[in-house]
Amino acid sequence: MTKPRAKGKISPWNGIRVVEEYDTSADSKKRISLRGTQAKYFHVKALSNGSYLLEPRVLVPRDAVPARTLKMLEQSVTNLKRGKVSAPIDLTAFTEK
Repeated sequence: MTKPRAKGKISPWNGIRVVEEYDTSADSKKRISLRGTQAKYFHVKALSNGSYLLEPRVLVPRDAVPARTLKMLEQSVTNLKRGKVSAPIDLTAFTEK
């Protein structure tokens, strides 16, 4: 059993404030649960020092997307399903040698 850590502790790194800290363990599928989140979706960045940065993502409601954009997306999906697609683009010129 771990001891709960104090909230509101000031970090020695550039005055960054730690709002909440807690310990959790991964389940058999290597998933963890986040407590008290205000967002359902996150963008995860794995950093070289072993830490992870989670940025909340908000999905846009369909009403917020312009009708012209939705029409273009629907037409693209229809073309893709029919096999009406362009030739593959050769990106080998951009690879490092």
